[in-house]
Amino acid sequence: MPERRRGAALEKALLDAAWEELADNGYAGFTMDAVVKRAGTSPPVLYRRWSDRDELVRAAITHALREHRLDTPDTGSLREDVLTLMRKINATRVQLIIVMSVHLAACHQATGTSTGDLRDPLVTGRKEALDVLFDRAVERGEIKREHLPERVKSLPFDLLRHEILTTFAPVPDDVLEDIVDTVFLPLVR
Repeated sequence: MPERRRGAALEKALLDAAWEELADNGYAGFTMDAVVKRAGTSPPVLYRRWSDRDELVRAAITHALREHRLDTPDTGSLREDVLTLMRKINATRVQLIIVMSVHLAACHQATGTSTGDLRDPLVTGRKEALDVLFDRAVERGEIKREHLPERVKSLPFDLLRHEILTTFAPVPDDVLEDIVDTVFLPLVR
């Protein structure tokens, strides 16, 4: 008989199952029953934590973003830090980005949310990771803090996501360098 899961281990198993169900079947095919079956549990176990499908979808997305958060590089230069992080995202997160954006279109329509609402960087810890990267560049004297509004900080990553979503494939390295060198760095220097 398998060991009974409890607490954080059970919640992780449920959220992993929910994310897998969402990735495999999209929002339209996502059901609480399918998650119960995939997780090998019972409906009361799931409904004690999430009252409905949309609440579970949001929790699964937040969980996936936390689980897939990358370490913040420290190469000694802002250009290389941003490029290194973009290359890591490009090499490991294309499927995650596509699932988040394409498979969840029906979710956005049904709930009135947007992709931004579901990938809140404050909830996932991504904002703090980027702040560390930019704080280092300020401390090194590469950039000034006043040249760093939130939209500018997220710009290279927003453009990377845009490229992925227009091709459904990893972005060539020369395009990543072009984003950083001709669009991003002139804005912050």
